[in-house]
Amino acid sequence: MSALEPALVIEGLTVDYRSARTGTATALEPTALTVGAGEVVALVGESGSGKTTLGMAAIGLLAPNALARFDRLELGGTAIRDWTDPLWRSVRGTAVSLVPQDPSVSLNPVRTIGSQATEHLVLHGLARPHEARARLVDLLREVGFDEPERRLGQYPHELSGGQQQRVLLAMAFSSDPKLIVADEPTSGLDVTVQRAVLDRLDLLRAEHGTAILFITHDLGVAVERADRIVVLQNGRIVEEGPALAVATNPQHEYTRSLLAAAPSFASGRLVPSPGTAPAPDAKAPDPAAVLVVDDVRKAFVRGRHVVQALDGVSLAVGRGRTLGIVGESGSGKSTLARVLVGLEHPDSGTVEVHGEPVPRRGARALRAYRDHVQLIYQNPYASLDPRFSVVETIAEPLRNYRSLGRAELRARVDDALDAVALPRALGRRRPHELSGGQRQRVALARGIVLRPDLLVLDEPVSALDVSVQAQILQLLVDLQAEYGLSYAFITHDLAVVRQIADEVAVVARGRVVETGSVEAVFDRPAAAETIRLIEAIPGRRTDAIAI
Repeated sequence: MSALEPALVIEGLTVDYRSARTGTATALEPTALTVGAGEVVALVGESGSGKTTLGMAAIGLLAPNALARFDRLELGGTAIRDWTDPLWRSVRGTAVSLVPQDPSVSLNPVRTIGSQATEHLVLHGLARPHEARARLVDLLREVGFDEPERRLGQYPHELSGGQQQRVLLAMAFSSDPKLIVADEPTSGLDVTVQRAVLDRLDLLRAEHGTAILFITHDLGVAVERADRIVVLQNGRIVEEGPALAVATNPQHEYTRSLLAAAPSFASGRLVPSPGTAPAPDAKAPDPAAVLVVDDVRKAFVRGRHVVQALDGVSLAVGRGRTLGIVGESGSGKSTLARVLVGLEHPDSGTVEVHGEPVPRRGARALRAYRDHVQLIYQNPYASLDPRFSVVETIAEPLRNYRSLGRAELRARVDDALDAVALPRALGRRRPHELSGGQRQRVALARGIVLRPDLLVLDEPVSALDVSVQAQILQLLVDLQAEYGLSYAFITHDLAVVRQIADEVAVVARGRVVETGSVEAVFDRPAAAETIRLIEAIPGRRTDAIAI
């Protein structure tokens, strides 16, 4: 391929999906896309916009129920005639590679990193086994591994999520492809690991001259990392152009809405929606503490090692206020969440709500405590019983904690559905019939139906695309204003904290390394960990964005 020859050319691509239940649905209307040699093109859009379908079509990996046609498709100068063209077998893994979204399901758990990372090089005749192994050792070193020879003998479960993603990067670059399709390659990683992985991707791209088709829902990442942005909505390209031009002067309303929803570009705290009024029994915000955590320590035994997950943590949450608890993966955030709701007991120190300690034992005492404190998990699909309808899910806490007649029970469920802006008509559906945003709203409705004093929210929006994430964050602000709720909001993303929190506590290695008002921590960060988290916010290296 010459230096000027595009890495990818697609013209007249259309994709429909067949379903026995719903019929045929259009995923992509006639679409054209070109990715130049060495260029980074970001495909941006919400879930269902067609961006992953376009990316998978580019490497011939569409689902079996896809009905796809194209007028022209070229990869690295090789013209593909149709979806059954035998040329696909030669270009996949050589001219084009894929970095998938979730490394935990992309790496074989029963094979070592070395055996699966070298396999395609040997199968395609690109290297002999010992040559492939030597090449992977060099690439693992390039993506930031120490002792790369030892890593080849490890299994995926012995690596962190960020390390697994780096292995996939090394595998993708090992065949010197002309194009790499990176499908949400960092969506499951915390912001500092995301930045490290993307930095490595940039470095490898520059060294190898590889083009990147980067699929993401986060315009902050796209603006910072791409040369050009292509915005998709409902299977159509609605805007494309140089990354900075699209970000600073968006032409389409949909692009402007994506920019407005991106936490990276938000300038301040969200305020309640117009018309939001406190409920009759809501308590006014008050700095007086609802939750007090004092010198809490918690350790776990891992084989022969003792891991100090929490090491003297102290913090407080005021009535009707939000404390953002921020830290990288492994900092102790999720352990702290479990301690706050009584799922784990501290080895020492105290946790009190309204001056009462979290019960250490006794089902009756724990039930009384959880009447005041509820937990919202990161993954709503995993935390909702797949056998329960929406109504049954929301009603379950009421059945467990209240003695209500059928009519009053349904009225309380309907009130909770109204509060989270879910149509009552969805009440009969089960989790698999809902979108990610709808499932998270059901989880919130279940959390507030008892009218607790405190919600502990463990990464409640990290699994959602930015537009749905913005809706859930606004909903949380409205619910707080309406019911006087207090939030302990746990996240790795300081950009989200800036939108929703009053105070912030930064956790590292099981300790609170910095705490204060959001304004003070953002404007005058003191701890090195805080500075690193702020610097990792996507888009910070881009000039001011005008939305």
